[in-house]
Amino acid sequence: MKTNAAVLTEVGKPFEIVELELDGPKDGEVLIRYVAAGLCHSDLHLLKGDFPSRLPIVGGHEGAGIVEEVGRGVTKVQPGDHVLVSFIPSCGECRYCRTGHQNLCNLGEFLLDGQLPDGTFRFRLNGEDAGGMCSVGSFSEYGTVSQHSVIKVNEHHPLEKAVLASCGVPTGWGTAVNAARVRAGDTAVVYGAGGVGINAVQGAAAAGAKYVVVVDPVEFKRDAALKLGATHVFSDADAALEAVWELTHGQGAESAMVITGDVNPEVVTAAFNIVGKGGTVAITAMGPWEELSIQLPAAQLAMFQKTVKGCIFGQFNPQYDVPKLLGLYDSGLLKLDELVTREYKLDEVNQGYEDLLAGKLIRGVIRFD
Repeated sequence: MKTNAAVLTEVGKPFEIVELELDGPKDGEVLIRYVAAGLCHSDLHLLKGDFPSRLPIVGGHEGAGIVEEVGRGVTKVQPGDHVLVSFIPSCGECRYCRTGHQNLCNLGEFLLDGQLPDGTFRFRLNGEDAGGMCSVGSFSEYGTVSQHSVIKVNEHHPLEKAVLASCGVPTGWGTAVNAARVRAGDTAVVYGAGGVGINAVQGAAAAGAKYVVVVDPVEFKRDAALKLGATHVFSDADAALEAVWELTHGQGAESAMVITGDVNPEVVTAAFNIVGKGGTVAITAMGPWEELSIQLPAAQLAMFQKTVKGCIFGQFNPQYDVPKLLGLYDSGLLKLDELVTREYKLDEVNQGYEDLLAGKLIRGVIRFD
């Protein structure tokens, strides 16, 4: 079949809207008609060449849609089911899945080149194999993915809002509650209040943090953070540091989360300095694959017993935790509607990323006709 998609053919160039050939599902695979796709900052790392990805590749790793067809052996879903795609698949069989770390599933080895778990491709551009970002490629009207990459959701959830639970919401929320382990009465600091960081704010507030402090240079994002659980907001790290030490009577924050668009040594150092003894710095932000982005004083790390840790997908089990988050949405404890700043058509994808870089969005969503 044919499908229109946003494809990256050359690093540094914008996405191109082209018609692709798409193969149907093989054993263990699912054909999805996408209803919505999220504009996540991680796709910009593809455009900039920060990740060593194979080209051409269909962008997009947040997706929501309806199952059109399933291959032999598919047990998770059936035609007509509403689903989200998980940007990290979970096979349920590897060492990491079996020990409760599905966000580290071994099938993740295929993410950067966009292959399916059997090592082959379903998209083709002018007869050439094309990958799908994170083995998904949701910037397409249709997509064929592994059943390990789909999460069934209730049909009453609006897919254009639920799509955010495909990546940005669990990544941010889980950074707060799982990686940073925010607890009732804590002081938690979030660097970056974009599409992922804003959900760390929600997660920290839901966990009962006494103070949720946000650092972001964009006033629009600071205002949004205050509406979604932040108690204090600052445009620069120095002002936040002074305020946190005053609020905590010189003890420092229990945790700090680095969720900026691109990580750099300055923001990591700021996060390290703002936490007190025994504090945790959780880093979800990314930069170029091999760039050395962290330089910290080892003596302070050891003597103050601080922890610096990475976090992917919020340390969540996507098959279990994403439906739980949507349950919180149903109860009003998780805000999704308020996150969507603007909707776009597929051919407006590059405008969407221009708006994201200009600080005009909390989240942008592509809606397919």
